[in-house]
Amino acid sequence: MLKRLNQLKKEREDEQAKVIEKVENAKQIEVKPNGRAEFSLDMTLCDPNSAIRLYKDGTLVPLGDEENSKHSLKKTGSKYVFSIKDPQLEDAGFYQVDVDDANVFSTDFQVPAVEFTSKIKGVKVTESQDATFVCVLSTPLNRITWSKQDFSLEHGDKYDITVSEDKLTHTLRVKDCEIADNGAYYAIAGITSSSASLTVKERGVQFVSGLSDTVANVGEKAELSCKLSSDTSEGRWYKNGKLLTDGEGVTIIKDGACHRLIIDCCKEDDSAEYCFESEGRKSQATLNIEDPPKIDSDALGKFTKPVIIKANENAEWKLPFSGGAPMTIQWYKDDDKLLPGLNVKIETSATESQLCLNKCQRKDSGEVKVKIKNEFGTVEKLSKLIVLGYPGPPAAPKVTSAFKDCINLSWSPPCDAGGTKIVGYNLEKNKKGTNYWSLVNQGGPITATKYAVKDVFEGAAYEFRVAAINLSGAGDPSISCDTVIARDPMKPPGKVTDLKLTSSNYTTFSLAWTKPKEVKGVEDEAQGYYVEIRPIENLEWNRCNANPITPTSFTVLGLRAMATYWVRVIATNYGGDGQPQGFDNYIIAMPPPVKPKFKDRNMKTFVVVKSGNTIRLNINYEASPLPDISWLKDGIPLLKHVTITNSDKGSQLLIPTSERTDSGIYTITVKNLAGQESFNVEIRVTDDPKPPGPVELDENIPGTVTLSWSPSPDEKRDDRLHYMVSKRDSFKRIWRTVADNLFNNKFTVVNILPGREYYFRVFAKNDMGLSPPSESPVFGTEKEKVKFKVSMPETKRLDFQCPPSFTVPLRRRTAPQGYECHMSCAVKGDPAPRVTWYYNNISLNTNTNYNITNVCGVCSLLILRVGARDNGEYKVIIENKLGRAECSMALNVRE
Repeated sequence: MLKRLNQLKKEREDEQAKVIEKVENAKQIEVKPNGRAEFSLDMTLCDPNSAIRLYKDGTLVPLGDEENSKHSLKKTGSKYVFSIKDPQLEDAGFYQVDVDDANVFSTDFQVPAVEFTSKIKGVKVTESQDATFVCVLSTPLNRITWSKQDFSLEHGDKYDITVSEDKLTHTLRVKDCEIADNGAYYAIAGITSSSASLTVKERGVQFVSGLSDTVANVGEKAELSCKLSSDTSEGRWYKNGKLLTDGEGVTIIKDGACHRLIIDCCKEDDSAEYCFESEGRKSQATLNIEDPPKIDSDALGKFTKPVIIKANENAEWKLPFSGGAPMTIQWYKDDDKLLPGLNVKIETSATESQLCLNKCQRKDSGEVKVKIKNEFGTVEKLSKLIVLGYPGPPAAPKVTSAFKDCINLSWSPPCDAGGTKIVGYNLEKNKKGTNYWSLVNQGGPITATKYAVKDVFEGAAYEFRVAAINLSGAGDPSISCDTVIARDPMKPPGKVTDLKLTSSNYTTFSLAWTKPKEVKGVEDEAQGYYVEIRPIENLEWNRCNANPITPTSFTVLGLRAMATYWVRVIATNYGGDGQPQGFDNYIIAMPPPVKPKFKDRNMKTFVVVKSGNTIRLNINYEASPLPDISWLKDGIPLLKHVTITNSDKGSQLLIPTSERTDSGIYTITVKNLAGQESFNVEIRVTDDPKPPGPVELDENIPGTVTLSWSPSPDEKRDDRLHYMVSKRDSFKRIWRTVADNLFNNKFTVVNILPGREYYFRVFAKNDMGLSPPSESPVFGTEKEKVKFKVSMPETKRLDFQCPPSFTVPLRRRTAPQGYECHMSCAVKGDPAPRVTWYYNNISLNTNTNYNITNVCGVCSLLILRVGARDNGEYKVIIENKLGRAECSMALNVRE
């Protein structure tokens, strides 16, 4: 569609190009104040004789060139104006201008049925004010035409045209009215118009710029000025309401529209409120006269000159000043406030301040500042104190070269020259082993900072020191240089041998080596060693010791843990540094590698936690280098609410508020370069069990009773929940457990005797303990009364004592992982033997993770959920006073 529109547009432009050269300034049709509807355009024809036609709704409209014609065309230069006289409703339509057969311009003339319910009214304003015309229509219109005389008004900087939300009220605001804006204004809606006049009056003299508050200092010039809108207007000046005239200490100047009041030399009583009045208009301002601190230029010149004195002399400064009282004077030395004291004296009057520093020393040299302040301002001035004295000591001399008959030295000037120029140096020497320092330069001070000492003996060791000399004399000597031997230069030493790493940790490692051998004429004796390291990512070597060390061992400090370094050792002597000797491989800042292992032998593999309580597992280990720690729950990553805190010696698992869903097998894996180790902990989150449902009794076989009960509500949530049954009869009245570890909801009790009443209790049981009991109804049978006869056979005393033995031994078992496993055997012996279970030779009798029973010689061991950790050998040992027996089996857990 867009492509078609562009094509039509191009075809129209091509047709227009055949008859016209250009068309511009085309204006849509609108009703003018003279009552005619007009539209116009600037058009240049290719052929001046081309026919120009006007169509209305496709019908040719005859055009006349007289004002009385209904439709007329006027041409002025290249401008064509089409007009409709006295437009009516029937004149509305679509008008089109054609040149020959080409359409050039079209406009839509709409004549809405609208009237003015409120016409615009005349406005009178003063220059620079805004004038507003408002009209109200009977029918909403988006816009109407505003015009002045014969030209339309557009919204812009001069005219503000607005329409209300209901489109009925239309407003024209003429901004910043001028005399030229006088005249008639028209509001045209459709073919209806309303007119009103605007009258702009001239205003009187105005202040183009008024007086401004001014501040001036005593003795200085002050000026107040203003500007009027008229060059001819006169005015008068007032001070605090009193008329001022020229010559009363003031000068009054009129320069056209500008009026000025000048005070040549201000005094304190010139502070006042000044007013300029012209033709009834006033402008006021305040002149404030201030008196800040002032210092005479001659006195200031003397003050700023440096004060130069010798050590232990006094220094003085005087500074006169003037200004408004009260004054605050403060002295400073190197920005430190000076207060009167033993060596500081300050005397201040209304016009002068004096500072005296007694017994000045070299360290007192520096900047002296005075600050004078009052309510009108602050003045700060600087001076300088130079205390002359002896120069400070230079740096220790350096040995640039040494020979058997000459030692060359150099040094740097002292930092403190004593306040004057250094004129020379004294050089002293001391033969090693004596306490006597002798002057080297007997002929006078050394003017350079180097010297060749020739008064030496071959093979002797010397120390040297130097003192600076200025106009005050010689200062303190420097510290002595390193001992130097008068001998010809040495050859650098060879490489160290047997370089090895003796120990290391995360921040240090220790080295040891063997001194290089001396090869006469090729490699001289080593007198010290440098140790250098280079991080593997850098290219530059860093020297660990600034000065050579004499031992053949060294500990490098300040390493980054687990960082990798290249290390080398360089032997050195007076002849220079030898070749470096390094390791073939880099060194890691860490202790010797240690495979991870867990340190606590009694770590729990099974933990029971009550729901809602905190779970905190602390696993201690040792490993080097520092290992990576990972935790899994049932083989998958931990959830977000589980917090793991690791240190270099252990790891902590923390669950602040546990839930049953946190139950599972938690695995910690500790891994480093030397290997890895894992450990499993089963955590069971449970709660106190709820009791089972009602207990029912059923006697199916005489002498027995079958108990059945409803499951505990916790049975589905706790796979380790089981039941325990206890009974009490009317004869013994003691509760006795008759069954435990029941994983079903039914149990048959045997040996029920007639004539007794029995009471039963069923408990739910889990890792937290027992639930409250569910009690059964009373159960009892009546006993048949028969005559009791006792037939006593002859008795023979028998001895049943025998050593323990297995009637049914343990058998090898294979159990699937995650299921329960039951092992049992039958034993006999008199007295009844003591039974002990072992796993891999470790006693299990006190281990709560295993359920061990011994009923009538049948010994059983129950593992509720077997895992890979339960693989191994299980053994039962029975013993009494007559002997001992054992039986073992192997348990294989199948995945």
